[in-house]
Amino acid sequence: MTKSPLVSLSNVGKLYPRLTALNSIDMQLNKGEVLGLFGHNGAGKTTMMKLILGVISPSHGEVNVMGVAPDTKEAWHMREKVGYLPENVSFYEHLTGLEVLTYFAKLKGFSRQESKKHAIALLEQVGVAHAMKRPVKTYSKGMRQRLGLAQAFIGHPKLLLLDEPTVGLDPIATADFYQTVDQLKSQGTSVILCSHVLPGVEQHIDRAMILSSGNMLAMGTLAELRREANLPIKIKPHGLNGALRQDSHLAKYLLNEESIDILTVPDKDKLTTLRQLLAYESISDIDVEKANLEQVYQYYLSQHKDGDQTGNTVKETLS
Repeated sequence: MTKSPLVSLSNVGKLYPRLTALNSIDMQLNKGEVLGLFGHNGAGKTTMMKLILGVISPSHGEVNVMGVAPDTKEAWHMREKVGYLPENVSFYEHLTGLEVLTYFAKLKGFSRQESKKHAIALLEQVGVAHAMKRPVKTYSKGMRQRLGLAQAFIGHPKLLLLDEPTVGLDPIATADFYQTVDQLKSQGTSVILCSHVLPGVEQHIDRAMILSSGNMLAMGTLAELRREANLPIKIKPHGLNGALRQDSHLAKYLLNEESIDILTVPDKDKLTTLRQLLAYESISDIDVEKANLEQVYQYYLSQHKDGDQTGNTVKETLS
């Protein structure tokens, strides 16, 4: 028997008088799955999250979260099982970090004693327990972001929506965050992760969705998107000292005339090429580099004809 998805969008669109924020989106998110949501500013990522949260309603189509439409009165029981981190996190400045989390824990249904205990555990988890009794107005940007993550983790949610979660985090905190995402996934939590910082994300997501101007350009595992895009694989053998130029089978894959050792090979020719390289007795090593998430993302954006907006914002969002 097929299990129902935790989240499903069917032909979902969100229209405004002069803007189509989302256009006929179909998506399913299963239990324990991490979906990476990528796109330029204005692509529709935040709109999609708001629809899943029930903050706004679709202009057409159906949104279903844990068996109910999230914008209805019947969805009240579902909301306590959802965690959300907005892109621009803000808190009551005069409250301490502990008071902030305790307050939100009470809103999620925790008792007074449970909420404080849970808040302290979360502050320790995100690395700001040392500042739990300080007012939030004294927190740095990175500390506020960590506090926002702790707020999103309240109640061990079944669904996490994270909008730019690593903004303001240093490399160590970023690594800790992704470790937490991996742990939550192993416990069955489903995650929608929206990020402009693509390096380092791909090993933590199961599938990627790429949006542009409200349209879904692609969705699938990174391997599926690579195959669909037919992006080449870079192969760099060591120890051949320019011998590839004289090889009639392999010379056609040379990256350029100046490069004597880097091949760009279609995915379908990878194994054949590797076998041919291994026939060289002088070969000492082989580096194989598949197209990364950023290259896949750039490919799909370049294929989408949506006027000047895409071309002007892609570099900005990835810089």
